[in-house]
Amino acid sequence: MNKKSFLTLLLLIVTLSYTFAQSSSFDFDNPTAPYLNPITTAVPSLLISPDSRGSGMGDLGVASSADINSQHHNAAKYVFNKSLFGVSFSYSPWLKEIVNDIDLAYVAAFVKLTDMDAIAFSLRYFSMGSIQFTNYFGEPIGGERNPHEFALDFSYSRKFTDHFSMALTPRFIFSNLASGVEVQGLDMKSGLAGAADLGLFYEQDFKATNFENQTVRAGLVIANIGNKMSYTDGSTNRTFLSTNLKVGASYTFGIDKYNKISIIGEASKLLVPTPPVALVDEEGRYLTNPDGSYQYYGIGMDPQNIGVFQGMLRSFYDAPGGWREEMREIIYAAGVEYAYNDLFMLRGGAFFENINKGNRKFAEIGIGLKYNVFNLDVSYLFSFTQRNPLESTLRFTLAFHFDSFYASEIKQQGIKQ
Repeated sequence: MNKKSFLTLLLLIVTLSYTFAQSSSFDFDNPTAPYLNPITTAVPSLLISPDSRGSGMGDLGVASSADINSQHHNAAKYVFNKSLFGVSFSYSPWLKEIVNDIDLAYVAAFVKLTDMDAIAFSLRYFSMGSIQFTNYFGEPIGGERNPHEFALDFSYSRKFTDHFSMALTPRFIFSNLASGVEVQGLDMKSGLAGAADLGLFYEQDFKATNFENQTVRAGLVIANIGNKMSYTDGSTNRTFLSTNLKVGASYTFGIDKYNKISIIGEASKLLVPTPPVALVDEEGRYLTNPDGSYQYYGIGMDPQNIGVFQGMLRSFYDAPGGWREEMREIIYAAGVEYAYNDLFMLRGGAFFENINKGNRKFAEIGIGLKYNVFNLDVSYLFSFTQRNPLESTLRFTLAFHFDSFYASEIKQQGIKQ
């Protein structure tokens, strides 16, 4: 099995099934003890930060200053953007330490209609390269395939006060991992889903004697609220999308007229049921109820029978390990950005995920250059853990701002710059 076949198998296991099994390290006498119990979702690529600015500060952005790529992080920021119209293009060769043909591409654009309203559009495309599927014996099946996923979304954001805004972002999601291939006697098809983000954002400038041009910001987003996804016709095995809650805050202060620093922190959590622990007997056979369903340790309900909104609520209290395990599901990120005259930027940040919930731990650095309407940003990832497939990930973003084209409308509509 080559690297591409291994990666494909891993992706299929994660996204085509929602398997609940007893962990060999689970201590039934002490359920609060750490044990391996990661949460799996459909289309996990929706969680990847596609732009170089956000990724250069630890994959965050819910409470950073507004930019063209706010669509992914928090669309409510768009109405605070100093530009009136912009478009950006981002690209990353993903998991390049494993294979060389997995790519993430992202396009975003926004327009401020007035100082109180803005609309935005984005398209995310995640390609998993060219893969030859094989059966258990290594024999080719289904021909060569090109698994891919994309998400298309549109947002509307509005200010309700001079300092507070909200945004709604409907999204269409398409996931084609193994369409046309037979897996365990089932014909696979493309997965489809509709989802939406709800974002809140607060920004206010204030003055103090120590620094110039100080700004505080706060943001909250519930992202990817949508229907479960299935890859087979008539299947009851449907997987939750990567619905997640993100909250963050930032503080920006000017050292002098030309130099300023932003400090940003963010926390996130998947709003998806935690996999329960399936009970087994002394011979390792699963224990079942009279209706044939598995018996679980913990909250006692099969997540397959939970609705989307019920699952979001239960995600705060359904972990088999109780409140301690719920706290282990929170992901933390922190970053800093230095800007010289808004022309040259240096960035750095870190991302931390619990060892029992995925164990992604990495640092990122980034650089940004601005010249007239042109912006170029690059970020680079360093892993804190050994043999991390994300190691050395590069992301590139090219952006353009077109304020001058709207000079007459600025005067007519009173849009603030």
